[in-house]
Amino acid sequence: MDIAHTALHALASPFNQISIATILLVLILVTYFTLSFTELETARKVLGQMKVAAKFAWNCFLKPHTGDSNGSQQDALESFYKSQAGIYDATRSKLLHGREDMLAMVAAQIKHQARVADRSRKPIWVDIGGGTGWNIEKMQSYLPVEHFFHAVYLVDFSPSLCRIARARFTRLGWKNVKVVCEDARRFRLGDYESGVDDDKAVFSIGGSAMHDENAAVEFGADVLTMSYSLSMIPEFHPVIDSLACLLAPDGIMGIVDFYVQNKVDFQNRNYVGGVINRHCMWLSRVFWRTWFELDRVSLDAARRDYIEYKFGTILSTNARNRFFFFRIPYYIWIGCAKQTKASSSNLATLDAAVTESPFIAALDLQKKSVIAGNRRTSSSDLRSKAYDTAIVNLAASLPLPAAWYQQHHWRIYYDEKLQKHAQFGDEYIYAFTWEDARVDARLLKITSEDVILAITSAGDNILSYALERPKRIHAVDLNPNQNHLLELKVAAFTSLKYADVWTLFGEGKHDNFRSLLINHMSPHLSCQAFDYWLHKGEATFGARSKGLYYTGGSRHALNLVHWLGKILGISKDLDDLCNAATLAEQREIWYKRVRRVLLSQFLAYTVVGTERFLWRALGVPKAQREMIERDYVAQLDRPCPPTSPSLATTRTATTRPPPRPTASGIKSGQAIWEYAVNTLDPVINNSLVSSENHYYQLCLSGHYTRRCHPSYLSPKAHTKFSAPAAFDGLRIHTDELCEVMARMRPETLTIAVLMDSMDWFDSRDVDGAARKQVRVVNRALQMGGRCMVRSAGLRPWYVDTFEANGFAAKRVGARIPPGSCIDRVNMYASTWIFTKIASLA
Repeated sequence: MDIAHTALHALASPFNQISIATILLVLILVTYFTLSFTELETARKVLGQMKVAAKFAWNCFLKPHTGDSNGSQQDALESFYKSQAGIYDATRSKLLHGREDMLAMVAAQIKHQARVADRSRKPIWVDIGGGTGWNIEKMQSYLPVEHFFHAVYLVDFSPSLCRIARARFTRLGWKNVKVVCEDARRFRLGDYESGVDDDKAVFSIGGSAMHDENAAVEFGADVLTMSYSLSMIPEFHPVIDSLACLLAPDGIMGIVDFYVQNKVDFQNRNYVGGVINRHCMWLSRVFWRTWFELDRVSLDAARRDYIEYKFGTILSTNARNRFFFFRIPYYIWIGCAKQTKASSSNLATLDAAVTESPFIAALDLQKKSVIAGNRRTSSSDLRSKAYDTAIVNLAASLPLPAAWYQQHHWRIYYDEKLQKHAQFGDEYIYAFTWEDARVDARLLKITSEDVILAITSAGDNILSYALERPKRIHAVDLNPNQNHLLELKVAAFTSLKYADVWTLFGEGKHDNFRSLLINHMSPHLSCQAFDYWLHKGEATFGARSKGLYYTGGSRHALNLVHWLGKILGISKDLDDLCNAATLAEQREIWYKRVRRVLLSQFLAYTVVGTERFLWRALGVPKAQREMIERDYVAQLDRPCPPTSPSLATTRTATTRPPPRPTASGIKSGQAIWEYAVNTLDPVINNSLVSSENHYYQLCLSGHYTRRCHPSYLSPKAHTKFSAPAAFDGLRIHTDELCEVMARMRPETLTIAVLMDSMDWFDSRDVDGAARKQVRVVNRALQMGGRCMVRSAGLRPWYVDTFEANGFAAKRVGARIPPGSCIDRVNMYASTWIFTKIASLA
């Protein structure tokens, strides 16, 4: 009564009456003008959307549960879904992200399996917790559901959602889709597929994925999916156990769901696949777990953990759904049976290909005892780190690391959590390779019998060697991201048309990168590489990015060139340099303006010559810089060599080199400046950038051209690389060179390409790491095998180390006299071939 009396008293005030009348008048006018200038149909749509949003908010956030009286899970589900079944699909498009990606990844795996196995039988798909059937209809975007699958089973425990699903498939007219309203724990394919005569059976027949003789399973599902349903199952252990028996031995499983997890839970596991962004902050874990529990959705990490324990992981990634102002964690997981043909019967075969050991017979791995600290002395018993890890996991009944479940076995397992790998963060140094592949081919003369080991770098050189089709190539790099880049290139050649490959790596950008990655390349990538490119791909290749070649540490060099071009007004000159039709025209452009900027002594002393820039932009370590400075000092007391005619006729008074200083008068960066002059001037005078020097074409323009590009980007190369088994001989190692070679059978390599890695060793430690690496190379090479090294020194100090450890040294290229051009890059002062002439004890 007091409230009513107060309200009446307030209304009696003339001021309040005028205020209320004004508000009503404004509302009437707004409504009138809105309806006057808005079509009726649009107004109805807006009103409909408001009703849907209000209904969603009521059911998800406000409406109390009414199905708890008898403790039935089905009643609990119905209390939540019955009143919103009709609007379920309309309200989940923004909330349930990742469903399309999961379906596309599963479809890509199935299509690849179908191509490789050439199966005539159609697969069976079971969608657990399929709800309204949205997943199955969406799969039509990736596969022809009605014709591709023998049968599709939607299993859900909510009658209301099942009614929506039945109406959906009646509308679509798909006869092979069956909606089963049943507890997933009790679902058996045999109850629905039994009775089909053998001659009419077009579905896969598989046993238990656990290979349990007591689990008599008549039929196995080739595809199992769960979309935001695992988190809504209270007793998830028996459901996951039943799925392990339901999945066919070669089946594919896909899950997308919400989650929260602390890195402490998974940091010591080697079988979980990609871990980028898997860790959730404490506040995120507490908030989202509490919030979702209001709707009977459990974000407990145990669900995901148990899935990863019961199955093998093929691909795994973590993301955040931006819902209004929130970021909800969710994951996508693609897996298979824990024990498969690829992971068990081929284990010893794959290990033999890594260690170059002869493969004799399959081993009974699960009966093999693991003895801690056991040191092998026989070369025939050499094992890779991947093999040792697999044995430990099998002995502990754990899944194998994700590398063993891949469709290809190019990438060798490595522990990404080790500091030696983690130190690189998420960045590679080189987005392109500097070594001249044409000179490599001339010097090495690769044949089909060669077994090559080379540093990965950006992978360009590896692909150039692969064009010669050697017996095997071992690509080695300690930086995992460099190997991710090589993997991406190999996956692209394996799965994409030439036009897409060219756009990706010729132009360095592709507007449709994410779709290509998920729909085409995902079956051909390791879990870590896929996870890396799913997170980094758009920033690297996307429409808003500058392109592949403006990423990595090498981007600093490209950016410096373009910044200088803009600031000092030589951008047009740089473009002209890239398009010059003759060497004479190129020289004129270079010496007239460009050289004065790029070879400025001020720039060399303040930027290019600094230790930080040399390392981050060009990958030049301190030891290599010191080698350049020592050579420069050694040349100061020598008489000046005659200037080459081509330089004498093109230099002007403003571009003559400064007087030669004495050794005691060297300024910081002066040696680097002199080195740069001896690098770039000969290139300009001897190699036409526009048509034959793609190395400098890339640096100046940021991309390759149809006229000037690496040999691996030609249509002919794509024809070779896209052929079946084109990369079967490739093995990608993420480790130190010495570690990889030490685990190989002695005298198996015929060629080792160490690039400039020997320059990285400290010359003061003559009997240390450099000597160890030389001796390991000697052990791995056959008699007569060759080791190729490029160096920033004219005669690097470690030549003596090679000669003292069983090698004959031969310098096959040198910038002598200064002004000489030894290859199209001319970045190194010398190139060496060390031939093994004696084996070490």
